[in-house]
Amino acid sequence: MRVDSGGIKLNVELYGPEEGKPVLLLHGFPDTGRVWSKQIGPLTEAGFRLVVPDQRGYGHSDKPGDIEAYTMARLAADSVAILDQVGAEKAAVVGHDWGANVAWSLATFAPQRVDRLAALSVGHASTLRPGDIEQRQKTWYMLLFQFEAIAEHWLSDNGWANFRTWSHHPDADAVIAELEASGSLTPALNWYRANFHPRTLIDAPPELPKITVPTMGVWSSGDFAAVEGRMTGSSEFIAAPWRYERLDGPGHWLQWEAPDDVNRLLLDFLTR
Repeated sequence: MRVDSGGIKLNVELYGPEEGKPVLLLHGFPDTGRVWSKQIGPLTEAGFRLVVPDQRGYGHSDKPGDIEAYTMARLAADSVAILDQVGAEKAAVVGHDWGANVAWSLATFAPQRVDRLAALSVGHASTLRPGDIEQRQKTWYMLLFQFEAIAEHWLSDNGWANFRTWSHHPDADAVIAELEASGSLTPALNWYRANFHPRTLIDAPPELPKITVPTMGVWSSGDFAAVEGRMTGSSEFIAAPWRYERLDGPGHWLQWEAPDDVNRLLLDFLTR
């Protein structure tokens, strides 16, 4: 289906029984909703109604040219528009990478729309502290991505050699094909440009209302982009039941690399 969010058309795929409990699955960089393909079967078989968008800038969704079109407020508003369109007053929200950031934001500012929250890989925004040297070392690329055209060339030149080496994406060929076919690379990088500023390296983290919905954080030991402390430290910003799960071995794309473990955790969390 196509969902209108303030004039931006979003491509949304629906799976599972219409009467099933809605679960919104939010992807991150540089994926589309296809990154959840290994979760669709087990979750729909358990009776859930899956709502799987290509977030703005990606896949078959619109790609506005203005960097400011990708601020977190607009990204969270997209999720609200999607829930409105599918008739879901509330939904369980599962996010990975930037999708986790959107999920945290949605649970912070529109908790009445979120039944429960599962964040994969990326912890609460307030855990990103200036003195966290290990995390800063892992996210050096976020500074590179601020440079328009330079970042695009760095990622895509020589058959996307740097992207392949840096990301270790387990489905790199398909992801690259999607980025090229849909022209999504610059819009995807605009997420970083709209929501990350070099001053965050020295500024204190934002003061945000605490999360008030049951929350599960899942982190994998092979993650090249996020440290464990960002996820475990999220508990400080949650005024609701909190559950932390660590997967040893998988890299950043844990739902792709360890689908059985991720599906087991999601099914347990969503059915409790």
